[in-house]
Amino acid sequence: MNACASKANDPSDRAMAVKIPLAVTDLVKIYPKAAQPALQNFNLAVGSGEIYGLLGPNGAGKTTAISIMTAGLLPTSGQVEIYGWDVVRHRRQARRLIGLVPQDIALYAELTARENLSFFGRLYGLKGSELGDRIAETLQLVGLTGKADQAVSRYSGGMKRRVNLAAGILHAPRLVFLDEPTVGIDAQSRNLILEKLLILKDGGTTMIYTTHYMEEAQQLCTRAAVMDEGRVIEEGSPGSLIHKHPDCGNLGELFLKLTGKHLRD
Repeated sequence: MNACASKANDPSDRAMAVKIPLAVTDLVKIYPKAAQPALQNFNLAVGSGEIYGLLGPNGAGKTTAISIMTAGLLPTSGQVEIYGWDVVRHRRQARRLIGLVPQDIALYAELTARENLSFFGRLYGLKGSELGDRIAETLQLVGLTGKADQAVSRYSGGMKRRVNLAAGILHAPRLVFLDEPTVGIDAQSRNLILEKLLILKDGGTTMIYTTHYMEEAQQLCTRAAVMDEGRVIEEGSPGSLIHKHPDCGNLGELFLKLTGKHLRD
């Protein structure tokens, strides 16, 4: 079975058929005592089956944006809709449709990969044979079937990243947020993750993808937004963005042109 074939916990197939996966309108977030807004007039519209890159230097507002879009943080103003569900007013319905693969490894190190997935699957409402099937499918997808019963504490960094991905897609979400899912791992694990994300895309899964690896974004993303100081400054397919700036040979050069070369510590 394709890893995206089972769509668990769908609240409304009909509603999702007529609503785009993600619509963000005039989003603003102001933290107390901050010198400037973390987000200001932030807008996104992401279509079905896209891998949408959210690119920006440290402090650009990416983490704040993802926290709000995944219903983990309240905005100061503006609106986020997941397949038509407002994430503030309909938090439970929206969250049932999304998966989150965080930058930090969100696993229990003393448990095995299978035990971790079983725990998270029950939180998603999966049980019985459906849970067992989804665990088997995601373990196979990330290449860890043969090591599923080892404690995560014994895994390499790349293996942990792959289980982290499996946990985020276990419930077959329609929309997945991936926050630097390949940071600090070996080339083979990175290549496998990118290959599997393309398989998920082909299965209809929509993804919001953050990374500091511009060559990765250029290879993977159907569209990308370059953001800085809490707002989108350029948006389009990687090819169209590069074409718009003929002095830039690739997305990395374009990124530095738009955001500058000064350090963002």
